[in-house]
Amino acid sequence: MTQDLLFSLSTLVALIPLILLGLRPDGARNGLYWALMAVAVAGPLTWAVVQVSGAWRTGLSTTLWVTVAASMALFAGIAAVTRHAWRLTPLMVPYMLGLGILATVWQHAPQKPLNVPLDAWLEVHIAVSVLTYGLVTIAAVAALAATLQDRALKSKKPTRLTARLPSVADCEFLLVRLLVVGEAVLALGLSTGMASRYLESGVLATFDHKTILTMTAFVVIGVLLIAHYRSGVRGRRAARVVLLAYLLMTLGYPGVKFVTGVLMV
Repeated sequence: MTQDLLFSLSTLVALIPLILLGLRPDGARNGLYWALMAVAVAGPLTWAVVQVSGAWRTGLSTTLWVTVAASMALFAGIAAVTRHAWRLTPLMVPYMLGLGILATVWQHAPQKPLNVPLDAWLEVHIAVSVLTYGLVTIAAVAALAATLQDRALKSKKPTRLTARLPSVADCEFLLVRLLVVGEAVLALGLSTGMASRYLESGVLATFDHKTILTMTAFVVIGVLLIAHYRSGVRGRRAARVVLLAYLLMTLGYPGVKFVTGVLMV
């Protein structure tokens, strides 16, 4: 067993206790929850830092581990400052486990350092991009939770899972505020990306697949927020738009890494 595989498996194991606690009917945001949350955050965060130390790598595995680390850290912070976000744990942490499994499976794929100097603009752009994707990831999980709750209410068949999730109203409250912050951070990310590109090549933007998908997601989120505040768009329609925006960002971020780092190798 290689050292990288051992680290990856250890990180996956760090997520499992929090998943089990989140599915318990008597689960609560207590000391045990925060202790397991600390382990679930520390595992992916430590492994991600180890992988990018010295040089930022562009491989699919590193991208997925950085996504898991950023998303878990953000989720812990949001769960600490909001009343109902922690109830997304039964959906959020298993999804992170799934991404971690994919990262482990594809860790053999080529891991190449950036082929451009890592200047201040590029560092800010990378940090903002990771932060944005983490925020939209949590918003997408909240949208999925709202969809599951809405379906359970209409069918009058609540499940063990929906009993643990926030209400539809709480999910919508959370996802709208996450999207507002995410849209602002995404605008900053696009701006820093253009600045970095301009300093590198003298061109503001290169309209490749990643840029087009990211800009489309920015527009989709913006339209949803405008529609929400003007006409009160909510429920399944809003959840579907959020999931669409997340799909676009996924295609533009880890999706591009999968194509260039796995399929085209």
